[in-house]
Amino acid sequence: MLIKRRDFLKTGSLATASMLLPKFLKAVEARGVLPVKGKSLVVLQLSGGNDGLNTVVPVRNDIYYKERPRLGIKRENALALGTEAGLHPSLSGLKGLFDNGDLAILNSVGYPNPDRSHFRSMDIWHSASPASEYWQTGWLGRYLDAQCSGAPARNNGCSSAALEIDDTLSLVLKGEKAKGLALQDPKKLFEAARSPYFTAYAEAHGDAGNGETQVDYLYKTMAETLSSADYLYQQSRRKPAGAGYPATELGKNLKTIASLILADTDTPVYYVSLGSFDTHINQDGQQKRLFDQMNGAIEAFVKDMKANGKWDDVLLVTFSEFGRRVSQNASGGTDHGTANQMFFMSGALRQKGLVNPLPDLSDLEDGDLKYKVDFRQVYATLLNNWLGADANAILGSSFKTLDLV
Repeated sequence: MLIKRRDFLKTGSLATASMLLPKFLKAVEARGVLPVKGKSLVVLQLSGGNDGLNTVVPVRNDIYYKERPRLGIKRENALALGTEAGLHPSLSGLKGLFDNGDLAILNSVGYPNPDRSHFRSMDIWHSASPASEYWQTGWLGRYLDAQCSGAPARNNGCSSAALEIDDTLSLVLKGEKAKGLALQDPKKLFEAARSPYFTAYAEAHGDAGNGETQVDYLYKTMAETLSSADYLYQQSRRKPAGAGYPATELGKNLKTIASLILADTDTPVYYVSLGSFDTHINQDGQQKRLFDQMNGAIEAFVKDMKANGKWDDVLLVTFSEFGRRVSQNASGGTDHGTANQMFFMSGALRQKGLVNPLPDLSDLEDGDLKYKVDFRQVYATLLNNWLGADANAILGSSFKTLDLV
């Protein structure tokens, strides 16, 4: 069958996605292959560099209010986290989690020799590389590599996977041999995989055998996508998420993740983003708008997990590629900074509340916060203590774990 370039382009993105499909998805065709459902890690990326000081507000710090005479959040407006700190007023749902012992806040997270470029700093967070090195794989991609290392090439019994709720796959989920899958929702993937172009191309080539070329393998993986897309779609329909999710993009994305967790799809890692938090101007309005979305979506997700007895098996983690400068700028915003806080939400936290001290605003480096916790310590903790993996092998070095989970 001849393939027109125009028709091929219509399925190009799906073909690319099929190359990234976790090999475990085909295992549903053989009973007893998939392992028992375990814990789920949900990573929420706050893209653009969220302003941490207006997220967890040092309400008794005079330096904060001196450096932000117009931008600082007043103590009476912040949601009190004890006597020294308060949450941004739009994060009432997270305040409830804090009060219930379901939220831990880790302050001053960063890395040595910080980079203030969005793209470079995000690459560092995605790959877990030193700031001076450029790595081509992500820390969760290498986690997939490690989990699948004992399986033969193209073995359908590989039991690990990661899903990114987006139309493109980020570096963080790319390993040397295994990769996650980017999809916006299971139904769209299912419908795209059933397009006449896609199915005709797949059927035309069939099994290329041991001597297959790269093009042959592309068609083979496209064919495998048919059953994989069907699996995700059918599983997502088994136990739909609750009805209380807001009609925002993040609300829809967390609802998709919830439906897959509730359906026991044996996917340990989910990745989703919200942004942009690049608030050089009009920070008050932009951060409030994004936090309203984040707060409503997380509230619905947590309620769903608790109602279905899953909250102790789910860990929701947030991060941003860097924080913002301590001082406000002349445009009603803040510029690129360094260290920032991370949030951890679960029913299974070992540490709760404010895990470590607030940033020291009297001890800055070139006007920026100094990091106190290397973000790779967090990754080591998640890998070792939550995902049950060998963090040293995945991160390429040893990092002291934290007593978070």
